[in-house]
Formats: sequence, C-alpha cells, structure tokens
Amino acid sequence: MASNIEGNAVETNAMRHGWHREPENEALDVNENVLGRIRQMIKAGERDQLVALLQRWDPVDVMQLLVRLRLTQARKLFKWLPSNPSIKVVAELRPEFRSLLMQEATLGQFRDILASMDPEDALDMLLDFPDDVAEELAASLPELEEISARKTYADDSAGRIMARKFVALPQTCTVDEAVSQIRAQAERIRKVFTIYALDENQRLVGFIEVGKLLLSPGSTQLSEVMNHDFLAVSADTDQEEVLRLARKKDMRSVPVLDGAGRLIGRVTPKQLTRIAAEEAAEDMLLMSGVSSEAKPDDTVVRIVKGRLPWLLAGLVGASIAATVVGSFEDQLAQAAILAAFIPVTMSMAGNAGLQASAVAVQGLATGRLWSGDIGYRLAREFVAAICNGAVAATILAGLTFAAAYLVPIQNPAELAIATSLSLVSVTTIAAMVGATIPILLDKLGIDPAMATGVFITSSNDVLGVLVFFLMATAFYLG
Repeated sequence: MASNIEGNAVETNAMRHGWHREPENEALDVNENVLGRIRQMIKAGERDQLVALLQRWDPVDVMQLLVRLRLTQARKLFKWLPSNPSIKVVAELRPEFRSLLMQEATLGQFRDILASMDPEDALDMLLDFPDDVAEELAASLPELEEISARKTYADDSAGRIMARKFVALPQTCTVDEAVSQIRAQAERIRKVFTIYALDENQRLVGFIEVGKLLLSPGSTQLSEVMNHDFLAVSADTDQEEVLRLARKKDMRSVPVLDGAGRLIGRVTPKQLTRIAAEEAAEDMLLMSGVSSEAKPDDTVVRIVKGRLPWLLAGLVGASIAATVVGSFEDQLAQAAILAAFIPVTMSMAGNAGLQASAVAVQGLATGRLWSGDIGYRLAREFVAAICNGAVAATILAGLTFAAAYLVPIQNPAELAIATSLSLVSVTTIAAMVGATIPILLDKLGIDPAMATGVFITSSNDVLGVLVFFLMATAFYLG
C-alpha cells in the first residue's frame, strides 16, 4: 500500500512540475510516469485537460514528449495542440526549439506523421514549421515535394487544394488497357471515379466515368466512349468558383489545367465537401457581422479588430434611424401610442430583409441563381412579401382593436389601418432590398454575404421607420 501511495505521489509531482529536460538522444527514466499518464489521457480522450496541462510546459519539453509517444498518439496530440501561438512563431522566438526540431529523431517522427496524413492536411501542418525545417521534411519525402510546390499558388485557389494523383491516359488507349492501368494505380490513388483522356500534347480532351468504362467493349478506344463536354478550371481559379461550377455541372471532381491546357491535378470530392463547409462557415460569420477570418482562439485585439468595424457600421445605421424618429417628434408628441409600434416595424423590416438576403446568398453560392432567372425570383419574392405582410398586418390590426378594449386608444380603426399598411409596405420593401443587394454586389465582384447582417438590417430599419411615420401621418394623424 505504501509503495502505491509513493508511486502516485511521484506521478502527481511529475505531472505538476512538467517534463524533465532530456539530453539529446537520451531518454530519462524520471519522465516515464508523466509519459504513461499522458498516454492514458490521450487514450481516454481527455483533450481539454491535457491541452491545459501542456500549455504550462516549455515548447521544447512538448516536442520531446511528442517524440517519445507512439505515432498514433503523437499525431492525435499534435492535432489537439492549439495553433496560437503556432509552431512557427514559437520556433522563431526560441532558438533551442529550432535545434530540437532539426534533430533526426524529431524529423523522423514528423516524417511519419506527415506521410500518413492527407496531402491537404499535411500542407497546412508543413506551413507552420520554420522554412529550414519544412525544406528538410519536404526533401526527405517525395510526396511532400509535391505538397510544398502548392505554396506557389494563392490561398483558396484550385492549385493550392488540388490533388496531383489521378488517372490520365491517351485517348487512343483501349478500354482493356485503361482497366489494367486502373488496377495498377489503385493502391496509389485508392479511389478512382473518373479517367481523364489526353491528346498527343498531353492536353485534356475528355473524361469517362469508371462505371461507363467497365460497361464498354474492351477493344474500344477511349476517344469513342469518353465525354467531350467537360468542365475544367485553371490553377488560379478561386475555390468558391470551383465549388459553384462543380455543383452546376453535378461533377464529382474537377480537373485543373495549366496555361497550356495540360492536366496538372484535380479537386477531389473530399475537397469539394471541405470547400462547401468553409464557405458556409465564412458566410455565416459575414452574415452575423463578424470578420470571415475570426477564430475561436482569437486574442482580444483580433476580436476587436474583426468585430468593431461591423458594430460601427451598425451604429451608423441605428443613428440614421434615430435621426428619422427624431424628425417626427411632433407626431410622437401628438400621439405617443405610435412609439409602441416602432419596434414592431423595425423588427419586421429587419427579419424580412435577412430572410430574402439569405436565400439570395445561398442561390448565388450554389449556382442555382442564374441571370435569366433573376426577374422571376424577384417577382416571386415581391408577391410572397406582400402575402406575408398582409397576414402580419391582419394580426396586428386585430391586436390593436383588442388593446383598445383594455386601454383607451384614440381612433383605434385609423391606427389599425395606418400600422397595418405600414407593416405590409416595410415587409415588401425590406424583402426586395434583401433579395436585390446580394445580386448587385455579386455583379460588382463583392462577396454577397457582406450584404446581410448589419448593412441590410440597418438600411431596412431606416426605411421601415420612415415608411411607418409617413403612413401614420397620412392615415392616423392626417
């Protein structure tokens, strides 16, 4: 019993005081207890507790710990570690951390980790290392040489995210020869859905799906059964445009060409799914009035820089709305009951605008909103807005008459007419503004998601208040 208590005390003490610095190429027995406990925490999935513990460690000790762990555990722990501050920043600040990274044992561990990851994930990790470490890792693994070459392309471009593994054969190749090539390259590529056909100059001239290939006669050349109507993008094409084109053509993967029309890669189904998730998250942030680069672990300074401009834009809109309300001071003094309907009007205008803009942004992002379809969609939004406004106005009129039985209201019928007409008007105007602004911004080359959030809400608040007081003046106070 005493031995167990003593052992637990040693383990607890070691965990509390962290890792004992190990000399190069020498493992210390004193670290075994900490190492065992951390292995247990990784196996149990105690991510938050382990990350909180390692944040108090010196980065050099964290690197030594990663080297001592088994590959699967090291890979999992490395993914758990927060990216801020990144490895690159820490390495630049601490020379001894850089020297530890350059040790062969450490480089070997990271070679194994990078080689087992998807190319896109490996590239993201590689970019976090200091340049000399990244070059050493890339030089030792042929796969990483291809990955590091992607750094020459712009962020969020097709060249940056494309996979360089694909099956491309001469168009004169027969079906039997193509099937043999697929079998020979199955281990390297793993999943093959599309075969690309090339001419004598290595330019892409068509493609054929594997299913159709297997059903074709073996002696038939690819040029006879391939699809000549294909969609391809350049390496500089933005990933959002790649996704839009893929959805429009219902393509599983999108070929990427160089300036001469030669096939250099493809955007895989996995990457298309990832792009969709990233763009949806970015649009959600923009629609919420937050910078698209915002992250959960941002510092206070980055949070302020990312959100303050949007808040100030909202403040400008609210100030204009307040100015409009102030210009109708006499009407408010004449009928204070009007103040009770201002929040109703502003809320309906804001909600109607956001609903219409969200549908427009989604249609533009997915490619379902075409230029020839805009007129019909706007007309449909107009009719729907009038119907929604009419239903809401009828309910508001009923509530106004009901309130007149409980509290004294002067001319309740005129008040119900004024508020109901204003509600129909602001709902219709807000919906048209919300549906139109994203389309106009898209034509100007601006992200349509920026039209939502504070901009449409603020503009509709101003219009809503203005229309409300004009209606109240004409039908209730006139």
